[in-house]
Amino acid sequence: MEQLVKLGADIGKLWSKYGSSYMNGVKNTLVLALVATLIGCIIGFICGILQTIPHAKTDHPVKRFFLALIRAIVRIYVEVFRGTPMVLQAVFVYYGLPYFTNQQVQFTNVWMAAILVVSINTGAYMAETVRGGILSIDPGQTEGAKAIGMNHFQTMLYVILPQALRNIMPQIGNNFIINVKDTSVMFIIGFGELFSVHSGVVGQNYLYFPSAAIEMVAYLTMTLIASIILRWIEKRMAGKRDYVLVKTGSRNAAAGNYNYPVKGSPLDEHSKEHAQHVHQTHQAQIQHDLKYGRNRGER
Repeated sequence: MEQLVKLGADIGKLWSKYGSSYMNGVKNTLVLALVATLIGCIIGFICGILQTIPHAKTDHPVKRFFLALIRAIVRIYVEVFRGTPMVLQAVFVYYGLPYFTNQQVQFTNVWMAAILVVSINTGAYMAETVRGGILSIDPGQTEGAKAIGMNHFQTMLYVILPQALRNIMPQIGNNFIINVKDTSVMFIIGFGELFSVHSGVVGQNYLYFPSAAIEMVAYLTMTLIASIILRWIEKRMAGKRDYVLVKTGSRNAAAGNYNYPVKGSPLDEHSKEHAQHVHQTHQAQIQHDLKYGRNRGER
């Protein structure tokens, strides 16, 4: 119990002194994760479309060569950035480019470097997610689009991708939550996200665990709120699961979309109202025939 009291006191001490720094780290983490996820989704959609361009053996050799080259480039990109840690990717991008170009190419803004690293890493995962989402759509959708004259990119833009987006929305949300946590490796290039604040506070006060407890609560709060928002978006995109059929009207009755006719309606053959309506119609027809006679075609 004494340790918990001491922990609370240490957390209060750190928060009173570095609370604004922690909140600034939270803001930078969320902005970086959100922007990088959006850019990564765009990269993933582009790679997914390129990987699913149709081809056949009867196509021109030049077309087949370029399609094979595009697929090879996308595959290398995906395997490299999925198979290496993000922290090393940050080192290679931020420190490697100046090293190989004799300082001709270097980042003057650490924000740009961090967004670039997280975006291309997210795009590698999203490329396979989008490809799987596209392949999950029934082939009849593509055939129907081609039957009305759409090319591959029109089919993807107007028919396939809107449906695939709903299928892969959970994975997009999952990537965003992963990015919220994985941005912690950007401290290696000096980016001021939440974990870098923790490192700076610990270096000055040596209160490692109390600062880590603040970090844990902050990350958990961000991911829980993100999960709630993403689930709400998924439900909005899915639409209503149930609907009510209209059970009145002659068209619905003819189609069989009703259990029984509404009592008193012209469709209720067993009601007194229906019998009276039929009788009145029959009497009116007799009076009309006696007065004007029948047409030749009715005799």
